[in-house]
Amino acid sequence: MTPDLSGPEAVLRAAIPDVAPAAQLVVRWRGRQIHAGAYGWLDPLTYQQPTQPDTLFDLASITKLFVVTTFMTLVEAGQVAIDQPVAEVLPEFTGRRKIAPYEDPLKPGTFVQLVTDADDVDVGLISFQQILTHTSGLPAWRPLFRQGNRDAARSMALGTAWAYQPGTRIVYSDIGLITLGVAIERLTGQTLDVAVAERVTAPAGLVHTRYLPIGGADGPAPQLVAPTEECAWRCRRVVGEVHDENAAALGGVAGHAGLFSTASDVAAFGQLLLDGGPPVLQPATVAEMTRVHAEWEGTRRGQGFALWSPDPEASSYPFSRRTFGHTGFTGTSLWVDPDRQLVVALLTDDVYYGRANRGIARLRLEVHRAIVETIDALPDSWVKTC
Repeated sequence: MTPDLSGPEAVLRAAIPDVAPAAQLVVRWRGRQIHAGAYGWLDPLTYQQPTQPDTLFDLASITKLFVVTTFMTLVEAGQVAIDQPVAEVLPEFTGRRKIAPYEDPLKPGTFVQLVTDADDVDVGLISFQQILTHTSGLPAWRPLFRQGNRDAARSMALGTAWAYQPGTRIVYSDIGLITLGVAIERLTGQTLDVAVAERVTAPAGLVHTRYLPIGGADGPAPQLVAPTEECAWRCRRVVGEVHDENAAALGGVAGHAGLFSTASDVAAFGQLLLDGGPPVLQPATVAEMTRVHAEWEGTRRGQGFALWSPDPEASSYPFSRRTFGHTGFTGTSLWVDPDRQLVVALLTDDVYYGRANRGIARLRLEVHRAIVETIDALPDSWVKTC
């Protein structure tokens, strides 16, 4: 028998196309897929091109999980250590740098200034552990896409001013994961997309998960990819190209964003982690990545992973306290609940309608609540026989 997930499916169908034009939902429970659905249309104006199970969605920051996993394969191979200074891999990541306000990505023209006792930071002391836990002192964001070319964008990321004294708080940082991606390239001698493919997606059998380098000759047809936002910088709607401007400026391949995939692939990746990591990682590594390494003002971080939040409005809240995963700005999410043996991959393109007045936070919460209520309502006798 298979649990009846008509409840969460009804929630999702009711949100199409108002909250998001297109969506996929895959749920895995006790080691098997118990639900897979594709909803909506890639063109919500004409109700054309229905979403398919193999429609690719821009994963946005879920990319970070694949990049961190790639890095951990290098740790297991002895090529790098978690507590190693980043400067030992990236010599340009060194020197004393001032602490300064940084641009707010969601409020153009305004700056974020964090309270700190220090005036500058010795960058050479920053470790990969601090990058992975978002405690490095790096700013959340910088406008790399305004630098004119890829090399200048990368130089800005690696040469940025700091935002706060390392280790004193958690500031979720795209710049940190961009740095990690560059480090992976230095360690492997490969471009990041090749390293992620060879070390994670290929061995895991994730046939739909890949970067779409800008200008690449073998990209998918536009009708196979969920469109995202009408981009003010690019002066067009983005489809078949990474939504994130900084990732686009880096050629579509970056440590913080750029992967495209399907909910079935993302859920399979979650299942791999739930099962302990083989054939990609060892169970001890996955256990270490997904435990609490940093906690500040209710935010809990593993090594690269977001962890269960005590905030009742957080999308992870309906799950158990050992839950780990990530969300993506385009409207995507992956959560893995070890206590329930549950994996939920919800992919949407809700950013299609822009960045204001979005309903994705509420939609995630409602879908996750409905899934958990269904699973938890199953009688013991039913669970034991399935």
